[in-house]
Amino acid sequence: MLTMLFAMAAAAQSADSVVGTWHSPVKNGIIDIQKCGSSLCGTLQSGDDIKANPAAKDVNNKDEAQRGRQLKGIQMLSGFSWDGSAWSGGKVYNPSDGGTYSGKITPVDANSLKLRGCIIWPACKTDTWTRVR
Repeated sequence: MLTMLFAMAAAAQSADSVVGTWHSPVKNGIIDIQKCGSSLCGTLQSGDDIKANPAAKDVNNKDEAQRGRQLKGIQMLSGFSWDGSAWSGGKVYNPSDGGTYSGKITPVDANSLKLRGCIIWPACKTDTWTRVR
């Protein structure tokens, strides 16, 4: 019984361990991940394009009507559900190519996570993000 309680506590801690501010190696992105109800959401706060031009627009968006919106504050992560070991079933928006992909976020340790985005499995790419704060 006690072992089960410790396992449940560790799982709950792991679920929340991805909340915070993260550095992505793609264009030095800084993404803020927060809980949104029972899901996760993540917004782009900074990156190479935003540093070069704070008013940078989402020019690569596949939806032409969205290309005028600012990159800073754009929602990149949405719809993830905790499955006991990772956040899965969500969507990852990549402003570099304007595509939206199926995603999975797996906590590695307190200061790193793996973000996998897939067009369709097995066409996937995984990046390691590191905690900023």
